[in-house]
Amino acid sequence: MATIREITRAYCNRSDPLAAASYFGTFAVYFLTLWLAVISFDTLWLMLPLAVINALSGVRLYVLQHDCGHHSLFARAWVNDWAGYGLSTFTLTPYRVMQFNHNQHHKFLGDLEERRSGEIHTMTLAEWERAGVWERLGYRLYRNPAILIPLGGIFVYALRYRWPKNTGRVGVTGVLIHNILLIAWIFLLWILGGTNALIVYAITVFVAACTGVFLVYLQHNFEDTYWDRRPDLRPDMAALQGSSALDLGWWFDLATGNIAYHDIHHFNANIPSYRLRKCHRALRDEYGLRVIKWPEALRSFTLKLWDEEHERLVPFPRRAAGHLVAN
Repeated sequence: MATIREITRAYCNRSDPLAAASYFGTFAVYFLTLWLAVISFDTLWLMLPLAVINALSGVRLYVLQHDCGHHSLFARAWVNDWAGYGLSTFTLTPYRVMQFNHNQHHKFLGDLEERRSGEIHTMTLAEWERAGVWERLGYRLYRNPAILIPLGGIFVYALRYRWPKNTGRVGVTGVLIHNILLIAWIFLLWILGGTNALIVYAITVFVAACTGVFLVYLQHNFEDTYWDRRPDLRPDMAALQGSSALDLGWWFDLATGNIAYHDIHHFNANIPSYRLRKCHRALRDEYGLRVIKWPEALRSFTLKLWDEEHERLVPFPRRAAGHLVAN
């Protein structure tokens, strides 16, 4: 672990030119594709791909805001903060509250006693077996991908982030200003592009929200992830083993700002997104860092409960011969 940490430090140097290219380049793609999608509204075969590209650029903006929250995108902290505020309207995410909540997630990653700090709630197998009918039904619905991804994404990004958790602790004023700026941005879209612009924007927000939840789920929900209870909890193991590395192709990495290499990010959050891919590839072969590809990524959506005895994520139990058996 010490050797891996030392190697990752070599990739922590911030580059303002690279950061600016990533920041303003992503904004350029975002505004250009949004405009092109609106003016090609009546040409469905052209509008829809442009809307998807716009949505992915929105996801990338969110990743850059996440970097700003760690002060890892630009060299100076104040530049990161102002850049994070600048992204906030277009990611639908109040910057300071996002920063606080995400740092809590890093702090308590893999801690079974602090699961409220995670993005996707996970029950243990023992909790499931003790749960009543209605609690089980609610959890089944919550973990169903057909509900979790589309409805969960819209709920979080379009509704929940208007007043996210811990707002009272971090700052009400910033959230209110953020909401006013978001309303102004939507109003500007309507003024410039009418109803067509609002429809295109709704499509891009929906696709971006679904992509965001898809990524958040896969970052920590896979079979041999890591959960434990204090005092046995090891933060270094929670970072590397409890976070995934998704190798879903170069284009996917480009669209998502390399955030899929999430194990290295949790192990050392000072690595800028533009160095994550290179860092992970430098470590992958020598230190056996595992990588999840598309088949295992999709299979992960069948895993629902943490089995503390066998230390793995498992599907919902099925009944066989009067006994509960994990699939």
